[in-house]
Amino acid sequence: MAPWTGLWGARAGAGAYRGTPVVVKMENPNWSISEISPEDAEDEDFLVSGAARRKGGRGKNAKQITWVLLLKAHRAAGCLASLASAAVTLGAAARRRVADGRTDADAGAPGPARESPVLRSRFYAFIRAFLLLSLLLLAVELAARFHRWDLAASALALPIIGVESLYASWLRLRAAYLAPLLQFLTDACVVLFLIQSADRLIQCLGSFYITVKRIKPRLRSPALPDAEDPDAGYYPMVLVQIPMCNEKEVYQQSIAAVCNLDWPRSNFLVQVLDDSDDPTTQSLIREEVAKWQQTGARILYRHRVLRDGYKAGNLKSAMACSYVKDYEFVAIFDADFQPNPDFLKRTVPHFKDNDELGLVQARWSFVNKDENLLTRLQNINLCFHFEVEQQVNGVFLNFFGFNGTAGVWRIKALEESGGWMERTTVEDMDIAVRAHLHGWKFIFLNDVECQCELPESYEAYRKQQHRWHSGPMQLFRLCIPDIIKSKISVWKKFNLIFLFFLLRKLILPFYSFTLFCIILPMTMFVPEAELPDWVVCYIPALMSLLNILPSPVVGGRPHLPGGGGAAQGAAAAAEDRVGAEPGGADGAEGGAGEPEEGREEAEEAQPDLQEGAGAVAAPADGRRSQPADETGYTLLLPAVPGHLLLVSRP
Repeated sequence: MAPWTGLWGARAGAGAYRGTPVVVKMENPNWSISEISPEDAEDEDFLVSGAARRKGGRGKNAKQITWVLLLKAHRAAGCLASLASAAVTLGAAARRRVADGRTDADAGAPGPARESPVLRSRFYAFIRAFLLLSLLLLAVELAARFHRWDLAASALALPIIGVESLYASWLRLRAAYLAPLLQFLTDACVVLFLIQSADRLIQCLGSFYITVKRIKPRLRSPALPDAEDPDAGYYPMVLVQIPMCNEKEVYQQSIAAVCNLDWPRSNFLVQVLDDSDDPTTQSLIREEVAKWQQTGARILYRHRVLRDGYKAGNLKSAMACSYVKDYEFVAIFDADFQPNPDFLKRTVPHFKDNDELGLVQARWSFVNKDENLLTRLQNINLCFHFEVEQQVNGVFLNFFGFNGTAGVWRIKALEESGGWMERTTVEDMDIAVRAHLHGWKFIFLNDVECQCELPESYEAYRKQQHRWHSGPMQLFRLCIPDIIKSKISVWKKFNLIFLFFLLRKLILPFYSFTLFCIILPMTMFVPEAELPDWVVCYIPALMSLLNILPSPVVGGRPHLPGGGGAAQGAAAAAEDRVGAEPGGADGAEGGAGEPEEGREEAEEAQPDLQEGAGAVAAPADGRRSQPADETGYTLLLPAVPGHLLLVSRP
């Protein structure tokens, strides 16, 4: 808009005008002002009076100040309007979700029948009523505070009329009936909270002891290959299974990663267990399998018409094939997992001369852990799960819950434990408990990682958490008779019943929700029930700090505990493969960050197959690597567009 000459601009004539022209850019909702001053104008205060002007400078007109203030006020009003609109939108979305009565149950979720709509509507009606009651109590307390209705206990017996009488009655009811009940629930939750905090603290101390002492599973007999014949080492028959269902986005990555495993081609077979009900997805996966078969990979495609038992039924059906008896071990990878080429070489040798070992579990690493706040929080939580819970239980108890993927089972252990069962939604925990009751031992390898992706949206995360938490109590009800009758030691029975199931699967979700979502808000309205400050602030802060420690950020980059790490290994492998055929025999070297003492052992225990390792060349649309640029980073480009992994050069 051109400078305005009306009113004050033309008042004294064009020649007598001494104000500074102002150009106003009108951009809704924000306004910005560009002030034009002569070149010889010196810097001066905006509000300097005419008498205090410097020589050669120009003063600011009073109406300019008015315009600036008005535009600033308009901008502030626009910001407030945006905040109000966002708050209204958020409230409307929350209201729609509560009104719809949506839960985490899926139409295709395995297990018992879905919850009835009537029960769900009653549950959400209870939540709405509790919310309205809380708001009403808050309004009463605010009104009482504003009108100074803080009646002493001696005054409650006096007859008072009006609103103050109702408030006095509420105080008597609160002190006589609500406070004792709330205080009892508070004390019970505090006791459970202390037990759970002590359990977590002990686990953290165990993890610290493992780190200081550098304790990790050792090979009983290193499986070194023959220098003249690399295939003459310890390479037992391994069956690799990839269960999937409608995995259109990631099937190429998982199949390519498994077919590029650094293992003799004749000694492992890949089963693609496709339960997809979409014909297009079935056709794409079948074509991908045929493409890898043409390159010489031993890979089979299996599709079930009747999807009984879901993942457990899919694995059970695959294990029933006649050729499975020729294999000694089975490795399982979900469709969104991509193992490093040396995965089998770092896990299978632990079974040699260790007939009691039934499972070797690797940890997960996440390629999208820095995508958003949700993925970062999941990474912190899961790092604690693997670094502390799984590792401590594996070292001191030789037992932990199977994670359902990125693990290698001894087929004999599966068969003796009863195989896969479809009785719960947590088939991985079910088979782990039954194998433990039969005396099989487990090993967790914290330095062997398998890459996967975290849910990036709240809806996907919500469904994942529902699958993970909907079956443990049902499994506990089914397994408790077998646990009591089993021949394992009393300490192992105690660990299974009270620590593994009751404390970590039942008490932890119950007390955390009850204490922090119900009791803590209620103590604001019922101050007679006291909740100690150390329960609300100090201990939760300590537990949060302990939860964050396994996933620190050092030097601006995530530090991968346990040395190796998929990111460092992938970067090293990409650097070695620059200019070479994708999918060659050179696997990623994990252990880049291991101490000097353990590095020689790792090299002895993990033979490097330079030639004749049996790795299959990737098809044209497989992963490819780009040379490192000047910044020292290597780009790993997956087969599926949109999935770019940027890792630093070690």
